[in-house]
Amino acid sequence: MTDAQQGKAMRVPDWIAYHRSVYPDAKAQLDLASGRQVSYQQLDERVGQVAAFLKQLGLGRGDRVAFLALNSTDITDLVFACWRIGASALALNFRLTAPELAFIVGDATPRAILVDTALADLAAELKEETSIEHWVQTDGLGGKSPFEDAIANQTPLPAPETGNLYSDEAMLMYSSGTTGKPKGVIITHEMMTFAGINAQTGFDMNRSTVTLAAMPLFHIGGFVMVTNPIYAGGTAIVQRAFEPGQTLATFNDPDLGVTSFLGVPAMYNAMKAHPDVDTTDFSRVVTMLAGAETVPAALVEWWMERGIFIQEGYGMTETAASSCALPKDYVATKVGSAGKQLMHSEMRIVREDGSTADPDELGEIWMRGPTITPGYWNRPEANQESFVDGWFRSGDIGCRDKEGFIYIEDRIKDMYISGGENVYPAEVENVLYAFDQVAEAAIIGVPDSQWGEAGCAVIVLKDGTELELGEIDEACSKSLAKFKWPRHLTFMDALPRNATGKVLKFELRKSIPEKLAL
Repeated sequence: MTDAQQGKAMRVPDWIAYHRSVYPDAKAQLDLASGRQVSYQQLDERVGQVAAFLKQLGLGRGDRVAFLALNSTDITDLVFACWRIGASALALNFRLTAPELAFIVGDATPRAILVDTALADLAAELKEETSIEHWVQTDGLGGKSPFEDAIANQTPLPAPETGNLYSDEAMLMYSSGTTGKPKGVIITHEMMTFAGINAQTGFDMNRSTVTLAAMPLFHIGGFVMVTNPIYAGGTAIVQRAFEPGQTLATFNDPDLGVTSFLGVPAMYNAMKAHPDVDTTDFSRVVTMLAGAETVPAALVEWWMERGIFIQEGYGMTETAASSCALPKDYVATKVGSAGKQLMHSEMRIVREDGSTADPDELGEIWMRGPTITPGYWNRPEANQESFVDGWFRSGDIGCRDKEGFIYIEDRIKDMYISGGENVYPAEVENVLYAFDQVAEAAIIGVPDSQWGEAGCAVIVLKDGTELELGEIDEACSKSLAKFKWPRHLTFMDALPRNATGKVLKFELRKSIPEKLAL
């Protein structure tokens, strides 16, 4: 793009400064752990102070600033400050090991990092393996810390008259790595903006919205539960880490007035099992969203019996979270559906030859639109594989019914072939979750001398319960073809999961055959 073209190009407005100019006293953020609550005027000033500090460090347009921290509004303050100076943020998953983080840091080359004192040991290991210039500590609790000291006396940097281009990088988030090495997903300002617009048209977000962000903020699902309400001029409440009792108590507090929540199935299961769930007042809730993996039908129905309609959605880091979502009016009649594509998301179901599948025909989900990543950082081969004529290939299998509702079957890589027939684990897992004894379940394909591959049910039982393969056969016989029935059964104390709650099936595919001596 030439200088003249850049001068005419549409620029991204500073969301915080805009809302301050219109509704300065409206509540913007509340950090549950620190108790810090700020209006849009106060948030604008704090973001300006953080931006001034970053400029003082010599940071600016094109630089990356990392964060390695438990949830706190310090993270979002930092990210908004990065955007104000033309920098981008690098989200680091604190559940990774130092060598894993060192790989990401080496790939992304951030110049500065904000570190939570709760992660001091991990940070110390990482510091030995990397060459980040500037290290700043925060306690994430609003107490005295080098971060607070550094910004306390800064004169707030106002929003610039000439801001970022929509095509500029806003964040770099590394994919979950459910199939191997993580890839850096480039998230642009256009993606973040249209994620906010989709939240308004698809999830009723507005100035009255109060979200509860309990998922990790290094994950796109957690992060947009702060940025989407801020885009709309609403309020974001940040929980340091998901804890079902505190989450239910937050819903129950009329002064907080939570209207919107996003969780993974494991979080809804944890709240379901908590003794306070039946006395929690959910009457103020407008949207209860679920993502990361398909919600078992039995879990959806349990919450419906209590008046809570879990709206499933579908998306990923590469799509700035949601690309489609199930409207609340259809939760009861379209159980298992991820809904319809959102206003600014296009979706196709594609056959192996690249043609569009018929209604109810399975195929790969392709997507395009302003919420789609332009690509992966430093991964030309992955970019070539993932994009076809402007369409992003999700790697997920699904179908669209005659009414336009999307159903997600499984990851292409999770599908296995038994006796020449494709088996999608999710439909078998739904049968397993109907058992009262089952706390967690996963189906994987394992080697089989007769059929090539056969299904193995990997189950976490509830305390004091038992389950036999014959019982599973009987349940499967009511709804599934026999080639889909699992031929093996094994138990674990817990399924391996990544930070978003997705089961790491590639780990199971490595460990279970050895355990079964296959």
